[in-house]
Amino acid sequence: MSTAWLVTGARGQLGQDLLGVLAGRVGDQVTSVGRAEVDLTDEAAVRRVVRSWLAAASADRAVVVNAAAYTAVDAAEDDEDTALVVNGLAPGWLAEEAAGRARLVHVSTDYVFAGTATTPYPVDAPTDPRSAYGRTKAAGERAVAAVGGDHAVVRTAWVHGRHGGNFVATMARLERSHGTVQVVADQIGSPTWSADLAAGLVALGAVGGPVPPVLHCTNDGQVSWHGLARAVFEELGADPDRVLPTTSAEFVRPAPRPAYSVLDGSAWDAAGLPARRGWRDALAEAMREGYRG
Repeated sequence: MSTAWLVTGARGQLGQDLLGVLAGRVGDQVTSVGRAEVDLTDEAAVRRVVRSWLAAASADRAVVVNAAAYTAVDAAEDDEDTALVVNGLAPGWLAEEAAGRARLVHVSTDYVFAGTATTPYPVDAPTDPRSAYGRTKAAGERAVAAVGGDHAVVRTAWVHGRHGGNFVATMARLERSHGTVQVVADQIGSPTWSADLAAGLVALGAVGGPVPPVLHCTNDGQVSWHGLARAVFEELGADPDRVLPTTSAEFVRPAPRPAYSVLDGSAWDAAGLPARRGWRDALAEAMREGYRG
């Protein structure tokens, strides 16, 4: 059975990995759009792109993977209106156009939670975002759910990949340019390699039967940003003790970061989707492939 895919946010970190995974699906039709092809603040443009894609698709089934987002977490504090359109309204437009004709796989975030938990957040935990970015992403989840239809909201966290700026890439760069670096040790999460996430999202899109409406997909396990930075240094053959711990209070950012944002992936596992390997194993492969340049 052939599938027509529409990937939004295709020029971004996750989008490029999605296209890499989809390139291996012989017989499928893949359409990718980035900012140059569609302005997500323009409702008419968003709807036009989906309608045009659906009209041209000749496959047995269709899947939209929405990897587009306003991800500038700190900038969103002063630009919440724009972030709300991109993260909150546009997913609803996509869902409305896809309803009854295509599955929508919509990517969301750990920032929809308060970050005050001490155990992993299950998929049905109440959302309570503390930042503009989190509020707008939570609005997008609600917009998709309100439409209904064949959809899955997939929350993820701490994503790093070879194609964009991210924490792992920054630590690899700082290892070369700084004797020591200070990294917060009181924020805990699950580092997630974009390539693993992309493979999981494509597998979810390809499922023939119904899919759960909300899922969590990260690499398995948890660590602090400080611990992740030490692991990056170790992978580079550098002394991890050059990474010094600091606190969130000493490293204030415009947007509050969740202190604990580990997501419970048991619903993903129960759905028979690709196994979520440990974050450390994923990091090791990621470092071999793309963080030394």
